[in-house]
Amino acid sequence: MKNVLTSLALTILCTVMVNAQNVKGDWYVGTGDIANVAWTDWSVAPTLGYAINDKMAIGVNLVQADSTADMVIDLTAKYFWKGYFVYGELPNLDADMLRIGFGKMFTLRQGIYVDPKIVHDMNMGTTNLMLGVGLKF
Repeated sequence: MKNVLTSLALTILCTVMVNAQNVKGDWYVGTGDIANVAWTDWSVAPTLGYAINDKMAIGVNLVQADSTADMVIDLTAKYFWKGYFVYGELPNLDADMLRIGFGKMFTLRQGIYVDPKIVHDMNMGTTNLMLGVGLKF
C-alpha cells in the first residue's frame, strides 16, 4: 500500500504543469515548520531550498529534537501549481517515512515568505498543519 501511495504522490509531483510562484534560480532560507511544537519546546529547524525550474523547488531541513538527539537531514520538494504547491518530504532520507501534502506560499514583503501546508505522515498515519517562514532571494 505504501508503494502505491508513494507512486501516486510522485506522479502528482511530476505531472502537474501550470504556472508557479517561484523563479528558476531562487534560493529559500527559513524554517521547515514552526507550528508543530509546544511553546515550551520551541525550536527552529533551518531549511535551505533552491528552485531548479519555475515549477519545482527542492531543499533540505536540518532537525534536532533536543541536545541529546542526533541531527537528522530531511529532503523536501515543492511542485507549484496555480499558486499552490504539492509537498513531499523524506525524513532522515527514509522513503518509509514519506510525508506528502499541499499548501500555498504567500509573499509578505519582497523576499519574505510564509508557506502554510497540510501534511500527511504516511508512516504515522497522521495529518498536521505545518507553517514555514523565511527569505527568498
